[in-house]
This record gives sequence, C-alpha cells and structure tokens, in this order.
Amino acid sequence: MTRTSAPTPTLTPADLRLLAAAGGAAPSLHNSQPWRFAPTRDGHGLAVYADPGRAVPLADPVGAARHIAVGAALFNLRVAAGRLGREPVVRLLPDAAEPGLLAVLDVSGPARERAPFGRDLHPAVAARRSSREPFAQRDVPEAVLGELITAARAEGVALAALEEDGVRRVLALTAEAERRNAADPARTAESRAWLRPDGDASGDGIPQSALGPQDHDARVPMREFAGFPPYGPARPSRRFEALPQLCTLTTPGDGPLDWLRTGQALQRVWLLATVHGVRLTVWHQAVEWPDTRWALRDPDEGPGHVQLVLRVGYGAPGAATPRRPVAETLDGPVAAP
Repeated sequence: MTRTSAPTPTLTPADLRLLAAAGGAAPSLHNSQPWRFAPTRDGHGLAVYADPGRAVPLADPVGAARHIAVGAALFNLRVAAGRLGREPVVRLLPDAAEPGLLAVLDVSGPARERAPFGRDLHPAVAARRSSREPFAQRDVPEAVLGELITAARAEGVALAALEEDGVRRVLALTAEAERRNAADPARTAESRAWLRPDGDASGDGIPQSALGPQDHDARVPMREFAGFPPYGPARPSRRFEALPQLCTLTTPGDGPLDWLRTGQALQRVWLLATVHGVRLTVWHQAVEWPDTRWALRDPDEGPGHVQLVLRVGYGAPGAATPRRPVAETLDGPVAAP
C-alpha cells in the first residue's frame, strides 16, 4: 500500500499576509515595489503580478528591472513558504494571454526539506538592507563568494566576482552612465520623483536618510538621485574603499524569463550575504544605456547579458526603506491558479 501525505490546508488570511509581507520586503529599482499578489482560486497559492502603474520608464524602458524586482519578491515568497512548512512550486509566465501575470506560487504540499537553501534565510528577509555607505578595506573571503556564486547558479544565473581590471572597467562604465543620467533633466526628474523626506507615509521610494554620501575621491560612482551640481544640490562626501569589490549577474538570454530568474538569484544571493554579514549595493546605472550595458560584458567569458552590477563588502547596514502595507499589495479577489 502506498502512503500518501495528507493535503495541507488552504492558506489562512494570516498565512497570506505573512507571504505578502515577505514578498513586499524585496528590493526594487528606486524602491518602486512594482508587484501585487492575489490568492489562487484553490486557496493553496499566490498569483504574482507586475504593477505597471509603478514603472520607471526612462531607467527601465523594457521592464527588465520591474521583472527583476518581481523575481526578488517571488524568492522571498519561496522562503516564507518554508516558514509555513510548505513546499513552494513556481510556474513562471504561466499564461501567455495574461502578460501581467508573471508567476504562480503553489504551496499545496508539505515542505520536503528544513533548509532548502542551505541556510535559514527567513530572518534575513527583514534584515536585508541596501547599503550606500563606505565599506571597509577588507575583501569578502573567497569561501563566502563561492557560496554566493553557487546560490546564483542554483537560480540559473551566473555571478562573477570581478578581478581588478574588470572592476576598473565597470567603474568607468558606471561613472559614465551616472554622468549621463545626472545631465539628463528627464531622467533626473524621474529619479527625484522617488525621493521621500524622512518620515513620509508614502510607503515607497527612498528616504533621505537612505541615500548615503558621495565618494570624497570620486572613485566609487554612487547614484545621485537629485542630479550632481549644477543640476542638483551637493550631498555630503566621505572616503569610500580604494577599489570596491564588484560582481555581475549575467544570463544567457535577455527576456522576461531571464529577468525573473535574475531577480530570484539576486535575492537568494542578497539574503545569503546578509546571513554572512556582507553588505550589498545594486548598481543599475550602466545597464540603463545600451552602449555601457554592452560594454559591461567580459568578452573572455563568452556571450551573455549583464543584468546587474553588485558592490559587496563590509560596513554599515544602510537605513531601512519604507514598505507598502499588505492591504495595498494583496488583492482580495481570488485569481485563477
């Protein structure tokens, strides 16, 4: 006789809120949070949608960053499902007739492993921060980088830790892209629109306290959301690391599936880095211009599409950014599985 596991009960309102809160803690370009969730009709999962009303069209004209953000939210949902004792099964782009539906998460079965990602990543969902602060003159050990590389590979994405020549090339490309962005009034206006005063109740965007300083020696090109002088006000400066430690996330293709996988890889890497006490900054500037994005590729590594540049290191965790309430991101009406 074959023993079958009893089916898990349908998700309770508390379960749905826990999942949606975890998904909503994901990173996104300018903290735009371009996602929404809806329970599936069978009560055993969540449908995950892109929210086109939260687009950043100049910095993200094809929606790659929006898909990456939703992918990161989806990975958080997978982690939270484990906390509920459920096995997350994901279908990406499940319905060609509904392009806004980017994924369906089914959690109808019991969890098969206690630590499916090698470590308990759930506490890191809330602890993760984007740090725009200077990092210490201390490299992330090769053993930790190896874990991050393996984590990205598990999601179908290649993480490469750059050597010095690659770091200098990416620094120059990012600085060039940042100069273009700061000199473009429309792009500056778009990024400035996502700035928030500290204590603002909008639930999205980047508060002033999270911006961090600029590099006193102008070696590390941090994004200037309001534009550099004379285009915008000067920010305080501090000395950053002499040569930052940089990684790239690269996919073989460059379409919605690749972007969703990149988002899941990004979040898996970021949560694991948080467990190790490693800070992370996403540099998006160079992927916003076709020529600088193309030049991010390492020709010795063969064909591929660089989706993001990551700065890693040890330092202050960075300020928390606001989150939209679950009532805004979790739909009441059910969605078809």
